[in-house]
Amino acid sequence: MNEFGCLCVILETIDFSDGAVLPIQVPRLGSNGWMSSKPQRIEVVLETVIESIALAEEVGVRVAAAAGFDEDDQYKIGLAVHEGVMNAFQYGNEQRREKKIHVVFELLHEKLVIHVTDQGTGFRLEDVPDPREDENVLGDSGRGVLLMKAFMDEFNVLVSATGGAEVVMAKRYRKQISQAI
Repeated sequence: MNEFGCLCVILETIDFSDGAVLPIQVPRLGSNGWMSSKPQRIEVVLETVIESIALAEEVGVRVAAAAGFDEDDQYKIGLAVHEGVMNAFQYGNEQRREKKIHVVFELLHEKLVIHVTDQGTGFRLEDVPDPREDENVLGDSGRGVLLMKAFMDEFNVLVSATGGAEVVMAKRYRKQISQAI
């Protein structure tokens, strides 16, 4: 039992080049048949540098793999994280290194929820142009949001507590995964 009252299995660790190791735990049903109401939470704080985009994507893929998603869904989750962090880097934090990008992975009983938060001024989802429309096809915005919506089961943009954008997206476990958790 862990501090949240559920049985957890460390399925994988992510080894970084600087020697840091991030253990990934997936909650399992306890002896009473119920999971703790507290989710497993992994929080990563990134500098606003181009290398953070690939790092966040890799963490997303590894968390998805540890949670039991198949390769196709791992790819989709990784790409959604890539696009979310790319938008935070480019538009939210405007490539200003002193600003941070926060990425939170929550392993819930029925889904993986991912939050990507920047320290920018925020934006309204309805103001993002649809890149599929003729007048926007050659534009440089909207494709990342389109991909995140396509690859994830849930997608929303909120205003964070600090005023920046908070992208919240989720991927539901397939039936066989959620029954095992």
